[in-house]
Amino acid sequence: MIEVANDGTLCILTINRPDKANSLTDEMLEQLSIAVEDARAARALILTGTGKVFSAGADLEAAKAGLALSPLWERLSAALARHAGLTISALNGTVAGGALGMVLACDLRIAVPGTKMFYPVMKLGFLPQPSDPARLAQLAGPSRAKMILMAGQKITTEDALAWGLVDRIVDPSDLLDTAKSLTEDVCAATPEHARAIKGLIAQRLP
Repeated sequence: MIEVANDGTLCILTINRPDKANSLTDEMLEQLSIAVEDARAARALILTGTGKVFSAGADLEAAKAGLALSPLWERLSAALARHAGLTISALNGTVAGGALGMVLACDLRIAVPGTKMFYPVMKLGFLPQPSDPARLAQLAGPSRAKMILMAGQKITTEDALAWGLVDRIVDPSDLLDTAKSLTEDVCAATPEHARAIKGLIAQRLP
């Protein structure tokens, strides 16, 4: 249910469970984590999904069994955040719950029209994964993070673009090609060059 295409330079990970809105099980989360960790040498990594939903978050039965509290979510986000290359979420549709964490951990986010973002932890009585609120606030600001995490708002594609949660809105037929085009420069560079530029962007100025 997790498809991996890795040529050593570009790695594409596809969540392929469209009949269940690409909801994630323990096994799928572990597969994603391992795939991201194994792709550490790739200069770019793209996350996407099949069907009309990127991911509905935790599978219902798995959530009841405790997946919502699993450290696997944080393992996946951390692996994406420390990847030395360019990471892109190519959102083929709505992203919800814990699945939003992996999206926030990527460097860039592109989305098709109609994509919504929401994280209903307040309603469900769970805490978000530890790093998700800080990443959300860093991208959209504290008030907007509270709109999502505390007021339970579903954010439209247009608002996500205005808030900085999405970097570009893309026609569905062009989604993967656009994501690939964004990786062309970094894939043509040396790993050291890509790592150095990413490090400079991440540095904190005095």
